[in-house]
Amino acid sequence: MAISQSQLQTWSHQGATVSAKKTHESIRHALQSYQWTLDIYYTTYLQGSYRNSTNIYGDSDVDLVVELTSSVYSNLTTEEKSKLGMFPVGYTWFDFQKDVISALSRYYGSQYIDTSGSKSIKLLPHSGRIKADIVVSATYEHYEKMQLVAEGMTFWTRPGEQQICNFPKRHYDNGANKNSKEQTGGWYKPTVRVFKNARNCINAGLHVPKQFPSYFIECLLYNVPNHKFSGSFQSTFENSLNWLSTKLKKGDCQDFVCQNEMSYLFGNSPVQWNPDDARDYVQRLINL
Repeated sequence: MAISQSQLQTWSHQGATVSAKKTHESIRHALQSYQWTLDIYYTTYLQGSYRNSTNIYGDSDVDLVVELTSSVYSNLTTEEKSKLGMFPVGYTWFDFQKDVISALSRYYGSQYIDTSGSKSIKLLPHSGRIKADIVVSATYEHYEKMQLVAEGMTFWTRPGEQQICNFPKRHYDNGANKNSKEQTGGWYKPTVRVFKNARNCINAGLHVPKQFPSYFIECLLYNVPNHKFSGSFQSTFENSLNWLSTKLKKGDCQDFVCQNEMSYLFGNSPVQWNPDDARDYVQRLINL
């Protein structure tokens, strides 16, 4: 039996956003209260589902970026940086991370700051504040032939210090464009929420929930042609699933891109997905 139009429409609704905004404001105030060294500049912004309006009911964690802007990293060589007039600075991302941890610990109390994660600092919930995953990063510039082509952010994992580069602002802009009247007529983001709720429905029936991350679900749907998003939630859900199933079964998905369009969706890096997991996810949705 097909999933009813009313159920899909319910799944398309956006979850609450007030708590995420309040948590962001609280963290911003905590950082502003810290005694920063002169000439240290940073910015804070939401990323993930709350920023992209793809959050669903039950989403509790808010993803926040704290980005150092007075120190800029890039993919240029030392020689190329010198030619462009770029020189090393004394205050690095590693210094910034220590200061952010100190600022948060002093403001909230160290008992609410969890630094055990490899990629983010977790601010634990308290007094109406929801849990926050805080990514401490620095501005990252990506060059091709010594020409700036994209700006993102970068950070290093703990332990191991593996550098990760991501482009959350490009992800947001591209998602907004795909959701626009000219492309999918506003169907894209509600459909992402449908697919995320359907993922939760699948996991509810499993003893060990499968790892189908929201970020990769959104990127997967970003590759679905715009004309598949139209008519009704039933037709959009069916047409998108059929298209993805055909592509994945044939292995015709090597050119699938992440929503930021800076890397391919499938691969071995920390910001890529496994095609077998994508096939499993799509087949489970078909079974559902």
